[in-house]
Amino acid sequence: MILTAQQLKEQYATLSDPMGKISRDIKSKKIFPLVKGVYETDANVHGSKLAQFIYGPSYLSFDYVLQAQGLIPEAVYNAFTCATFNKRKIKTYTNHFGTFIYRDVPKEVFNLGVQVLTDGLYSYQVATTEKALCDKLYTLSPVKNVNDLKEMLFEDLRIDEDVFNGLNKEDILRIGPLYHSKNLNLLVKFIGGEK
Repeated sequence: MILTAQQLKEQYATLSDPMGKISRDIKSKKIFPLVKGVYETDANVHGSKLAQFIYGPSYLSFDYVLQAQGLIPEAVYNAFTCATFNKRKIKTYTNHFGTFIYRDVPKEVFNLGVQVLTDGLYSYQVATTEKALCDKLYTLSPVKNVNDLKEMLFEDLRIDEDVFNGLNKEDILRIGPLYHSKNLNLLVKFIGGEK
C-alpha cells in the first residue's frame, strides 16, 4: 500500500518522534521510499503499479510496453519507461522497486491510447501497444523516408514483424498525425500504404 509522509505522521501521532519512527521503519524495511514523502509498504509489489506515484501525471509506455507486448526483444530488468508531458526533460528515479524513466510526449496525445488497469489496491495507466510504438518513434531522431523508417523499425529496434502486422492500424492512423513528428507521419504513410 502506498502511504505519504503525512499519513505516516498521523499514524504515529501518539509517538514523541514520528519522523524518527519513519526513519526506523525504512531501515528495518517495513516501508520503502519511492520518492521523498511517498512510501510503499509491500516489498514485493511490481514496479509497474508504482510508476505514476513516483512522477506524474504519467503512464507506462515506450520500451517497457513494447517489450511486454512482444514487439521488441530487449528488456532491462526492473526498468519502467513512462510518458509525461510539459516536463521538458528526462527524469530518472531508482529505488527498491527498479529504475523509473520519464520523458515527454505531446500534450495533445497524452490521454489517447491509454488504459487504466486495476490490480488489488493499485490502479495504474498503461499505453496500448500502438500508442507505445507512437511514443517511442516520437522520441527518436527523424528519418528521411519510409524505407529509412522500415530499417529503423525492423533492423534498429528489431520489431517483430508478425506482432507489428497484428497491431490496430486504425489507432495508429488516428493518433499518429497528432504528434506532428516526421517519424509518425512516415509511419502513417507506411501503414496507410502510401508510396
